[in-house]
Amino acid sequence: MIYIYFAFKNNNPLLSLFYNFEKFYLIFMISFEEALKIVENSARLIETVRIDFSQALNSVLAEDIRSDMEMPPFDKSAVDGYACRKEDLLSEMEVIEIIPAGKEPKKVVGKKQCSKIMTGAPMPKGADAVIMVEDVEEISENKIRYVKDKVKDNICFRGEDIKENEVVIKKGSLIKPQHIAVMATAGCVNPLVYKKVKVAVISTGDELVEPDVKPAVSQIRNSNAWQLMAQIMNMSVEANYIGIALDTEESTREMITKAFEENEVILLTGGVSMGDFDYVPKILDELGVDIKFKSIAVQPGRPTVFGVREKQFIFGLPGNPVSSFVQFELLVKPLVYKISGYNYEPVPIKLPMGKDYIRKKSTRLSWLPVQINEKGEVIPQEYHGSAHINALTSANGLISIPIGQTILKKGDLVDVRQI
Repeated sequence: MIYIYFAFKNNNPLLSLFYNFEKFYLIFMISFEEALKIVENSARLIETVRIDFSQALNSVLAEDIRSDMEMPPFDKSAVDGYACRKEDLLSEMEVIEIIPAGKEPKKVVGKKQCSKIMTGAPMPKGADAVIMVEDVEEISENKIRYVKDKVKDNICFRGEDIKENEVVIKKGSLIKPQHIAVMATAGCVNPLVYKKVKVAVISTGDELVEPDVKPAVSQIRNSNAWQLMAQIMNMSVEANYIGIALDTEESTREMITKAFEENEVILLTGGVSMGDFDYVPKILDELGVDIKFKSIAVQPGRPTVFGVREKQFIFGLPGNPVSSFVQFELLVKPLVYKISGYNYEPVPIKLPMGKDYIRKKSTRLSWLPVQINEKGEVIPQEYHGSAHINALTSANGLISIPIGQTILKKGDLVDVRQI
């Protein structure tokens, strides 16, 4: 879908349309849904490598992991107690041995006999249940009696958790601490994973200075780059800060070229709109980047550019911090995860609006920062526009308002995308 908008010099749009074409612009925007589809369809998997499983946290598996044995590998006691025969529960039982964890039983449990057993220890032959220590009365040094009416087996049976050669972690899983435990259990100490994606960040603009510099008149601190760096690192991929490109073709070309040398994904902030010093589109074309789209019917983040050069990808993100934050969440994150081998599918939470929300314009899909309150209601945050970075500090979610819709009423159910 293509949206065509007109900007007119005079206040009267009809007069401008018919009599004044001096400031006539056509801005072509694709829908957000189309943009996301283009980004995801452009993804190409990164290379794979085998690593030590102790270093695999936050990597993505490039193969299924199968167990080399059953778990448990033997019938074992689930509690501290006495291994016995259920048919002897009404009788006094003789304790014939003590079985600690890690030791094999030496005796077979016979009629009116039992073995004291620890949690995790192998079950002795002849026994078909374990009675808990607290449910037993000690009659003498080696005599006990069960004092309850019913008993559970209290046995973890061989292979009930994992079968030999069973897939225990699927390809494409993002490895978490619990996966490390399963790898250790399954004997997988050198998993095949996708390499960590490298993402570069470049800011553009003579007005920018780094955060440790007090801005002079007409200057601002570079918040976008460090926000994006944090978003990248939060994904546990490699973040590389290139620097601030000056508003010259030479500086911009030098930094973009440098970023392409060692990174799979390049993020630029600023320099992608229609300003007098926006060289980025021209430079990308010279570097062989196939521009897939230049503008999206979304707010914030309309002037978002996406391009592909073989297995490398570049985003030109808007210069305003809320715009760059939101478009990273909506477009950059899905791409980075997809080329990492991880099928990223954010699950929205459906919650009611806690108050009415009205917007003036509805020509674009709008993403709004919100907070979920203690009642589970969605509260829109004070939001002055895409430069209002403080709107995100107390937000823990985003909601979207479709094209054509201007009002969300209290109680309306909305999908909340957590951030």
